[in-house]
Amino acid sequence: MSDGNVADAIPASLPLRNDLVGEVPYGAPQLNVPVCLNVNENPYSPAPEVIDAIVERVRVAAKGLNRYPDREHMELRGKLADYLRAESHAELTPEQLWAANGSNEIMLQLFQAFGGPGRTALGFAPTYSMYPEYARDTFTTWDTVARNDDFSLNMETALAAIHTVKPAIVLITSPNNPTGTPLSHDEARQILDACAEVSVEGADPSAHPVVVIDEAYVEFRNPGVDSVAPLIAQYDHLAVSRTLSKAFAYAGARVGYLAANKAIIDSVRIVRMPYHLSALTQAAALAALEHADVQLAQVSHLRDVRNDTATWLATQTYKGQALKVAESQSNFLLFGGIFDDREAIFKGLLDRGILIRVVGPDGWLRVCMGTDEEMAAFRTGLGEVLREVESR
Repeated sequence: MSDGNVADAIPASLPLRNDLVGEVPYGAPQLNVPVCLNVNENPYSPAPEVIDAIVERVRVAAKGLNRYPDREHMELRGKLADYLRAESHAELTPEQLWAANGSNEIMLQLFQAFGGPGRTALGFAPTYSMYPEYARDTFTTWDTVARNDDFSLNMETALAAIHTVKPAIVLITSPNNPTGTPLSHDEARQILDACAEVSVEGADPSAHPVVVIDEAYVEFRNPGVDSVAPLIAQYDHLAVSRTLSKAFAYAGARVGYLAANKAIIDSVRIVRMPYHLSALTQAAALAALEHADVQLAQVSHLRDVRNDTATWLATQTYKGQALKVAESQSNFLLFGGIFDDREAIFKGLLDRGILIRVVGPDGWLRVCMGTDEEMAAFRTGLGEVLREVESR
């Protein structure tokens, strides 16, 4: 059943919230195709030793499934602090970490804690298409500032908007989804400093905006591009969201986490559901973190694949014009920029068993990095589709 059919099937006799009438469930297409490159997954399965560790951890946890799990998941928070210390040189205590069922739940908890009626969240478009839904679901106003043509932040308009809107949440994705654009430390500091000077509309006069930086794809950044996590030591109003879904090849495990000042973590703890993180999820997450090096072994290769694919895409043409490729620090590429019928390109690839994503501004498409065989199929398929367009 399609999302559209789901919405159409809800009868008027049900008292669905007025603002949800006509809405459909969020989600990229899930199709049974040979090459799936549309949801930014790591294409490589966990290594055998990681699978063995998961099985053993879950086996031990299963003995206690008649009891509720540790609702504060302190062992996991400690391991997350250890990982961020090694990966991003961020010195954090377990009390400054929090985990949930994917970074989607982390984001929803942040909106529940700091958003709400009369509050505004400010983002920078184009960006992750779920953010407006978090706002909708928490009755938070969603406002955006347009990025530059190269998808970098326009700092002048960004800072002006912060002072004008007085948001409760300023939300920035780095690397940005769907463009792959990173946020520099200088830009982050400017945003953080501006928010430290601004009050929040609808809150206590002493309150300042919480700056949420979503680093779901940060492990794919090039060497020398830093995480903002170490800045937490200097900015009490900074919250950094991360996930194990992408670089850790753990999309099916649904584990996201938040790094922030303890007061922000405690605010999120107020709105969390009781025992929200199951014992089995905690066990699987601990197994992944105990084998972080193994889990991240393919990241460097996927980074090289991204760079090689970007170079190749820039040599391709559409109706006599070279394709544009957004500079990316992630495991995906936004490309095209000149497609006057991107749905036709998408369908041409799908007809060949290759699924990518129609997302972002008009004229663009997004492809995530797959295995070498999958990327070879993508190049062959896209080349064929583009040649068909040229021959018409």
